[in-house]
Amino acid sequence: MNNQLPAGCHRLLLGGALFLLASCAEQGMADLDAFMAQKRAAPGGFIEPIPTYEPYEAFAYSAATLRSPFDRPVDIRQVPVRSVTAALKPDPNRPKGVLERFTLDSLVMVGSLERNGQDWTLIKDPEGGIHRVQVGDFLGRDHGRIVDMGAAFIAVIEIVSDGTDDGWVERPRTIELTGM
Repeated sequence: MNNQLPAGCHRLLLGGALFLLASCAEQGMADLDAFMAQKRAAPGGFIEPIPTYEPYEAFAYSAATLRSPFDRPVDIRQVPVRSVTAALKPDPNRPKGVLERFTLDSLVMVGSLERNGQDWTLIKDPEGGIHRVQVGDFLGRDHGRIVDMGAAFIAVIEIVSDGTDDGWVERPRTIELTGM
């Protein structure tokens, strides 16, 4: 089989290619120049000013002293409220105790004891460990400090954010004695 074209076809293809190249070479850009001149002569568009927005007003969360809806209900005993709340904030440099890893509602009071004149309360953590605590010890994730202990309860004051930038409030909580 012969893949060559007849002699006349070569001339025909070469002539067609030259015709196409010649038609593109001389046209110029007169129509493009006319279009750009027309657009430059038209008046410029109007740009609207940037809209003004009302400044953001921070929401003051007023339910910070109430129980979280995700925590189970606890009985709250009346604990004397401290009068100095202006300088109230947790101490970030204080070393954390073992019971501060757990939420307050996951801790259970399982008993109390007295040894050498000291009153102690026994707290069970969610991992099953039993810990001795007394007034002044910290527990819970919200900077809770034990302020009072009885034979069947522990009164805790937590320091929680009030929703503002640097505001803190005290929230009283109680842990009741339960069986193991």
